[in-house]
Amino acid sequence: MSAPHPTTAHEGADVHGDIHGDVSVDEIRLSQELSGTGAVAASADIAEYALRLGDDALILSQQLGAWISRAPELEEDVALGNIALDLLGHARSFLHYAGSYDGRSEDDLAFFRDEPEFRCAWIVQQPNGDFAQTIARQFVVATYMFELYSALRASSDETFAAIAEKSLKEVDYHRDHAVQWMLRLAGGTEESRTRIIRAIGDVWPYVDELFRDDDLIDRLGDAAARPSSLRPAFDRVVDTVFAEADVSVPAVMSSSAGGRDGAHATPLGHILAEMQVLARRHPGATW
Repeated sequence: MSAPHPTTAHEGADVHGDIHGDVSVDEIRLSQELSGTGAVAASADIAEYALRLGDDALILSQQLGAWISRAPELEEDVALGNIALDLLGHARSFLHYAGSYDGRSEDDLAFFRDEPEFRCAWIVQQPNGDFAQTIARQFVVATYMFELYSALRASSDETFAAIAEKSLKEVDYHRDHAVQWMLRLAGGTEESRTRIIRAIGDVWPYVDELFRDDDLIDRLGDAAARPSSLRPAFDRVVDTVFAEADVSVPAVMSSSAGGRDGAHATPLGHILAEMQVLARRHPGATW
């Protein structure tokens, strides 16, 4: 993830005058690659909020990446992989900004924090399950993120506004992709319909956490998007899609999820173990 400045063509020339290209991603200057990551360092509260947004995107990216070579059709290998890469880009932007508070890089925040230090919502931590379960989770999160980034474009924090502006177009595609699969599964075979209805019921307890306000949101004011204000637009999309799919919002109890405070569901530990093992076993390694 981290990225020092690339060498120039002149600096990359050997003694015989040959120019060798450098393809290492580590040689890309992050501040040039990503919008919204300027020179202004984040405050403690801004950094905490950026961690919430970055961790949601990072963990969901890791989850979706597991479908590559395992999706039900080749096109979905590509689609889910591309969505995962989009989310990884969002995570890099937010974590880079969060790290400007205390000098940590996005690599430090991704690979060298322990489970209680993560601020992701429980819904992104839920197991992939079958394809229907992943699509139901993706529908909820992409619909939420679309409303979140739409609101953040008006943030008084210029970095949040810039990241949201860049990310919104990508999340619009993520949402459309999930909606199309929701309708396809609900209107397909008896088996696909049974699975998507079951999947909706499995993920729905974790929806409310996305829309809970807290003291941090109060302190940030116009810099943040107030989660509760996003719920009406989210519900309108859900109602429209569910009506077309002829399914109902599940009558389930909300989870007591506390991911924003570092209290996580069991699956996060397994996700982090897989995601962080290489960086922790070989710290500072490059290729």
